[in-house]
Amino acid sequence: MKLKITVDGKVYEAEVEVFDPEQPRPGYVPPVGQTRVSAAGPGAAVPAQSSHAPVADETKVCRSPFAGVVSRVSVQVGQTIQVNDVLMVLEAMKMETVITAPTAGRVANINTQVGDAVQQGQVLVELE
Repeated sequence: MKLKITVDGKVYEAEVEVFDPEQPRPGYVPPVGQTRVSAAGPGAAVPAQSSHAPVADETKVCRSPFAGVVSRVSVQVGQTIQVNDVLMVLEAMKMETVITAPTAGRVANINTQVGDAVQQGQVLVELE
Protein backbone atom coordinates (compact mmCIF):
# COMPACT_ATOMS: atom_id res chain seq x y z
CA MET A 1 0.00 0.00 0.00
CA LYS A 2 1.34 3.45 -0.87
CA LEU A 3 0.74 6.44 1.38
CA LYS A 4 1.48 10.14 1.14
CA ILE A 5 2.71 11.65 4.39
CA THR A 6 3.16 15.35 5.10
CA VAL A 7 5.82 16.38 7.63
CA ASP A 8 6.55 20.06 8.24
CA GLY A 9 4.85 20.97 4.98
CA LYS A 10 6.87 18.49 2.90
CA VAL A 11 5.04 15.60 1.21
CA TYR A 12 6.68 12.16 1.28
CA GLU A 13 5.56 8.97 -0.44
CA ALA A 14 5.90 5.79 1.61
CA GLU A 15 5.19 2.19 0.74
CA VAL A 16 3.94 0.14 3.69
CA GLU A 17 2.82 -3.40 4.31
CA VAL A 18 -0.25 -3.98 6.46
CA PHE A 19 0.53 -6.43 9.25
CA ASP A 20 -2.21 -8.87 10.21
CA PRO A 21 -1.48 -10.31 13.68
CA GLU A 22 -3.87 -13.19 12.93
CA GLN A 23 -1.60 -14.45 10.14
CA PRO A 24 1.37 -16.55 11.30
CA ARG A 25 4.77 -14.99 10.72
CA PRO A 26 7.10 -17.53 9.19
CA GLY A 27 10.43 -18.04 10.90
CA TYR A 28 11.65 -19.54 7.65
CA VAL A 29 14.38 -17.65 5.84
CA PRO A 30 15.20 -18.84 2.34
CA PRO A 31 18.74 -19.91 1.45
CA VAL A 32 21.27 -17.27 0.58
CA GLY A 33 20.56 -15.85 -2.90
CA GLN A 34 21.18 -17.94 -5.97
CA THR A 35 23.06 -15.19 -7.82
CA ARG A 36 25.48 -12.42 -7.00
CA VAL A 37 26.80 -9.47 -8.94
CA SER A 38 30.39 -9.89 -10.05
CA ALA A 39 33.09 -7.27 -10.48
CA ALA A 40 32.41 -7.51 -14.21
CA GLY A 41 29.67 -4.95 -13.70
CA PRO A 42 25.98 -4.68 -12.94
CA GLY A 43 23.80 -7.30 -14.52
CA ALA A 44 26.66 -9.79 -14.85
CA ALA A 45 25.28 -12.38 -12.45
CA VAL A 46 27.20 -15.53 -11.63
CA PRO A 47 26.16 -18.51 -9.49
CA ALA A 48 26.63 -17.86 -5.78
CA GLN A 49 29.01 -20.08 -3.84
CA SER A 50 27.07 -21.09 -0.76
CA SER A 51 28.86 -22.32 2.32
CA HIS A 52 25.57 -23.74 3.59
CA ALA A 53 24.87 -27.35 2.75
CA PRO A 54 21.63 -27.91 0.81
CA VAL A 55 18.72 -29.32 2.76
CA ALA A 56 16.27 -31.82 1.26
CA ASP A 57 13.11 -30.05 2.47
CA GLU A 58 13.45 -26.29 2.99
CA THR A 59 10.03 -26.15 4.68
CA LYS A 60 11.47 -28.18 7.55
CA VAL A 61 14.37 -25.90 8.44
CA CYS A 62 14.72 -22.56 10.14
CA ARG A 63 17.55 -20.38 8.82
CA SER A 64 19.21 -17.34 10.34
CA PRO A 65 17.82 -14.11 8.86
CA PHE A 66 21.13 -12.32 9.55
CA ALA A 67 24.61 -12.78 10.99
CA GLY A 68 24.60 -12.70 14.77
CA VAL A 69 25.19 -14.60 17.99
CA VAL A 70 22.87 -17.14 19.60
CA SER A 71 21.86 -15.71 22.97
CA ARG A 72 19.19 -18.25 23.97
CA VAL A 73 17.92 -21.64 22.73
CA SER A 74 14.33 -22.31 23.77
CA VAL A 75 13.78 -25.84 22.40
CA GLN A 76 15.29 -29.31 22.74
CA VAL A 77 15.74 -32.14 20.26
CA GLY A 78 12.56 -34.26 20.18
CA GLN A 79 10.33 -31.44 21.42
CA THR A 80 6.99 -30.99 19.61
CA ILE A 81 6.43 -27.42 18.43
CA GLN A 82 3.69 -25.38 16.78
CA VAL A 83 3.91 -22.64 14.14
CA ASN A 84 5.46 -19.46 15.61
CA ASP A 85 6.78 -21.17 18.76
CA VAL A 86 10.02 -19.54 19.88
CA LEU A 87 13.02 -21.62 18.81
CA MET A 88 15.85 -19.31 19.83
CA VAL A 89 16.95 -15.71 20.21
CA LEU A 90 19.72 -14.15 18.12
CA GLU A 91 21.59 -11.00 19.00
CA ALA A 92 23.13 -8.59 16.51
CA MET A 93 24.16 -4.99 17.11
CA LYS A 94 22.86 -5.16 20.70
CA MET A 95 19.36 -6.05 19.46
CA GLU A 96 17.66 -9.36 20.17
CA THR A 97 15.51 -11.07 17.53
CA VAL A 98 13.19 -13.97 18.30
CA ILE A 99 13.42 -16.83 15.78
CA THR A 100 10.14 -18.72 15.47
CA ALA A 101 9.09 -22.07 14.03
CA PRO A 102 8.09 -21.93 10.34
CA THR A 103 5.89 -25.04 10.67
CA ALA A 104 4.56 -27.40 13.30
CA GLY A 105 6.51 -30.58 13.95
CA ARG A 106 9.27 -32.06 16.09
CA VAL A 107 12.75 -30.68 16.55
CA ALA A 108 15.09 -33.09 14.76
CA ASN A 109 18.37 -31.23 15.21
CA ILE A 110 19.65 -28.00 16.73
CA ASN A 111 22.74 -26.89 14.82
CA THR A 112 23.84 -24.14 17.20
CA GLN A 113 24.24 -23.48 20.90
CA VAL A 114 24.35 -20.39 23.08
CA GLY A 115 27.33 -18.22 22.22
CA ASP A 116 27.75 -19.51 18.64
CA ALA A 117 28.23 -16.97 15.87
CA VAL A 118 25.91 -17.68 12.94
CA GLN A 119 25.86 -16.41 9.36
CA GLN A 120 22.89 -15.24 7.32
CA GLY A 121 21.11 -18.23 5.79
CA GLN A 122 22.72 -20.76 8.12
CA VAL A 123 20.40 -23.59 9.22
CA LEU A 124 19.69 -23.12 12.92
CA VAL A 125 17.07 -25.80 13.56
CA GLU A 126 15.90 -28.80 11.53
CA LEU A 127 12.36 -30.13 11.95
CA GLU A 128 10.73 -33.46 11.15
